[in-house]
Amino acid sequence: MPYPFLSAEWIAAARQIRAKYENQTPKITQKIRMNQIITDVPFADGTIRSYIDTTSGNFILDLGELPDADVTISTDYATACKIFLEQDAAAAMQAFMSGQIKVQGDIVMLMSLQTVVPQTDLAAQVAAEILAITS
Repeated sequence: MPYPFLSAEWIAAARQIRAKYENQTPKITQKIRMNQIITDVPFADGTIRSYIDTTSGNFILDLGELPDADVTISTDYATACKIFLEQDAAAAMQAFMSGQIKVQGDIVMLMSLQTVVPQTDLAAQVAAEILAITS
């Protein structure tokens, strides 16, 4: 069953997919703690606060905020979908250059996020499964 990106149901289903492959994927060596403020969300109250944390060696994406995050980004829902679901690097750069993405904190950490998850066939499979649960 597909769920809206970043909804509580989507987060739970994506967590289950990642857990299914946890022992088969390499640990993430780049440590980043990033808060995300996503606006213009077509459900809930219109804004979602979520975070990415790789300090455990695993890719953790959850709702809420991290204290003392390395970087915080703010963007709209449509842009977040292009960046995180479609993994469209060109859209990310264009959104950043046009001011659709606002950054507070360590911008170098944000740039390193592009290489955090090793690009393997298994990583592509996990991404495809997560995309398949997304409406």
